Amino acid sequence: MNYDRKLILEDGTQYYGVGFGSQRDLVCEVVFNTSMTGYQEILSDPSYTGQAVVMAYPLMGNYGLSAEDFESRTAGASAFIVRSVSETPSNFRSVSSLPEYLEEAGIPGISGVDTRKLARQIRDQGTMRGILADAGLPAEEGIRIIEETPVPKDMVKLCSSRKRWYSRTANPRFHVVAIDCGMKRNIVRMLNRFKCNVTVVPYDTDCGEILSLLPDGVFISNGPGNPEDVPEVITTLEKLRGKVPMFGICLGHQLLALSCGASTYKLKFGHRGGNHPVKDLASGKIEITSQNHSFAVEERSLSGTGLELSHVNLLDGTVEGIRCRKDRIMSVQYHPESAPGPQDSTHLFGLFTELMGKG
Repeated sequence: MNYDRKLILEDGTQYYGVGFGSQRDLVCEVVFNTSMTGYQEILSDPSYTGQAVVMAYPLMGNYGLSAEDFESRTAGASAFIVRSVSETPSNFRSVSSLPEYLEEAGIPGISGVDTRKLARQIRDQGTMRGILADAGLPAEEGIRIIEETPVPKDMVKLCSSRKRWYSRTANPRFHVVAIDCGMKRNIVRMLNRFKCNVTVVPYDTDCGEILSLLPDGVFISNGPGNPEDVPEVITTLEKLRGKVPMFGICLGHQLLALSCGASTYKLKFGHRGGNHPVKDLASGKIEITSQNHSFAVEERSLSGTGLELSHVNLLDGTVEGIRCRKDRIMSVQYHPESAPGPQDSTHLFGLFTELMGKG
């Protein structure tokens, strides 16, 4: 195999491979995902903005990409690292191959990498930054470039909607205003399925403008980066508390916690995959969930905020859900809309409509 590209991690470790897609050099955070399928939804998930995604499962691209399965209008992941990539997909719905899509979207890819070894290194040592570059770049030069490249703080701004837009459904029961921090399209589809008309607004829309839209409920979406990097949303949620039911997913969950006085922290290597068991403390039911996040809510910080723990991760005990009955707030760290992943948790959208029905 003719290795023409490589990944250099900030600790100097090098992984050689064959480039596909865009051939541009790129510095970004390197994370791993354990999903066996769903690479199209992963690549188009805005929560991966600024990240190179390592797929632990070896074969990618075998069913191509379809026009209906994108989770955003633009690419989400910044780079894609795989063991093996198929250039000849077999799927009647496919409109392009994985390499063709990456080239068109300007996303660097590298195949032939021992992705399971790389995933284990990230798991053991923690998330690191890295650079995808030409195979001839010296490791010392790559480390220097990584160190001199600032960590982006405006990723939500980059992937949020620029203006308000709407998604309507037949015979609606409720009107939901969705704060777009990098929202996946399937979230909007799920809200429509549960008879909600949706008005999507940019992340920096203030409380007054949101209330002027007369929502029955406010939804706060997933998105990339550190929740503390978007104080505008935190301030808005502080002002909305108690005025309207609210439901947050992933980054939205973290932002709701911060707006109520709780705190967040960065996980060693995050949760990314479609097989994470989560326990609903109210029912005792265990759901298999789809996850994609680097940060989590600190459980001890919930004390005195009016929030209570509602869901817990059975792998590491981290907070997976919170609620406040008095102010009609609910949020989860995982993705009940799936896409990709199991659909055990879609009922949470029904619980949100129940909250709005009590208003």
